[in-house]
Amino acid sequence: MGKSSGYGKVIIFGEHFVVHGVPGIVSATDAKTDAEVNKAATGIVINDERTGSKGYAEEKKQQQIESIQRMLRAIGLPADTPMSIWIGGNLPGFSGLGASAASSVAIARAISEEFGMGLSDERVNKVAYEAEKAYAGNPSGIDNTAATYGGLLWFRKNEQDGTEIVEKITMKEPAEIIIGSTGKVANTKAMVEGVAERKKQNPARYNLLFKRAEEIALEGRKALEAGDLKKLGELMDENHTLLQGIEVSSKELDLLVDVARKQGAWGAKLTGGGGGGCMTALTPGKELQEKVALAIEKAGFQVLRTKIGAKKA
Repeated sequence: MGKSSGYGKVIIFGEHFVVHGVPGIVSATDAKTDAEVNKAATGIVINDERTGSKGYAEEKKQQQIESIQRMLRAIGLPADTPMSIWIGGNLPGFSGLGASAASSVAIARAISEEFGMGLSDERVNKVAYEAEKAYAGNPSGIDNTAATYGGLLWFRKNEQDGTEIVEKITMKEPAEIIIGSTGKVANTKAMVEGVAERKKQNPARYNLLFKRAEEIALEGRKALEAGDLKKLGELMDENHTLLQGIEVSSKELDLLVDVARKQGAWGAKLTGGGGGGCMTALTPGKELQEKVALAIEKAGFQVLRTKIGAKKA
């Protein structure tokens, strides 16, 4: 039996913008997806026991099957290699937490172990990126990179040749955050395509938004490295405004962001593909984290309490 894990993630800055070459900052969470793989006589059987938004597993099932087939081909195995796959762990199946990437990394590592392939982290990351195409169409690569390596990462993708720059960022101290789920399953592929189309139709307006997104990422990195959480929160708030500007937020996301801010969160924004899925709020200290989390739960939504900067075990 092959067993392994992949980290969940929260994008602090750069969702959607990173697809177009703007830098982003992503943090692994301390919640993970676990996977177990066993060779089988016939077929590929998937037992997905993750908790999360109602309908997540059902709606993503076809994409999940395609992702595993892509993964197997990328590894060098036939797409119909018989195996049983179990998926679990403490990372909820919320849209926006990198759940698909975390499962792709966990499964790739478990396959490697079960079939004695000895895949390196670099290879696992590339295999997971191929698997992510089933979910996102043209993924940025930021989710699978965080899921593979953990920690706090600076990420930039070259639009022309697809090469990636990934650098570790060090915080002085970890910081508590909450992640609130709208309960709506987001179609990441459709959201990415929508942004690309609107950018094509209105380049002048979108270029200004994308330029500011890059500036925010650079300022955000400095704030993280300096431990300036007040500045970090302010930039998160502004980043959410930009994401509203490129039309990827929703009334539920805006509601949760508003609830978090009113309860004293230092900053709040959507995280992930938008159109549903999740938001995140900066809530340094257990007391503030719990205050914001309880307010969101009282409003009828699910919450994950976690920290940014989970490091690879």
